[in-house]
Amino acid sequence: MSENNKEKSLVPDDLIASRILFIRDQKVMIDSDIAELYGVETKRLNEQVKRNSSRFPSNFMFELTKEEKAQVVANCDHLEKLKFSPVLPKVFTEHGIMMVANVLTSERAINVSIQIIEVFIKMREILTDNLSLKLEIEEIKKKLTNQSKNIELVFNYLDELIEKKENEKPRKEIGYKTSKK
Repeated sequence: MSENNKEKSLVPDDLIASRILFIRDQKVMIDSDIAELYGVETKRLNEQVKRNSSRFPSNFMFELTKEEKAQVVANCDHLEKLKFSPVLPKVFTEHGIMMVANVLTSERAINVSIQIIEVFIKMREILTDNLSLKLEIEEIKKKLTNQSKNIELVFNYLDELIEKKENEKPRKEIGYKTSKK
């Protein structure tokens, strides 16, 4: 985050990161969490989204199923208020959050949106770093496995040589024979 943005930082990055959930193999945020961060009511946020529905295709925003809602409520203490709500919450992907900032034009919404996107970027970088680290570890494992096989092969050859040496038949002597006294 730039120095100028740090001064404008309205919400701690840790709080934003704690509100990012993994649902349907995507990193998303629930509408009520976004509304809270933007300083608006969830109802108002959803009204704006509904008015601008063409900006929110299914890969930007989707509604949770009853089962997903129950799972999210069970796993996230701060979403306890959703437990008895008849409304299924909407969740927004990273791109959906950028669109929300476009339909909510307050200064706070714009600044918090920038913060949220920066947190998403940091998370992606961490995941990428972890992935490359995992790939390197797998490569090392393969090398070690190959080396283990080679070492095992060397020991097998050594065992064969030792066995031959132990079971070696005496060689027939050649040359002049003299009587042994």
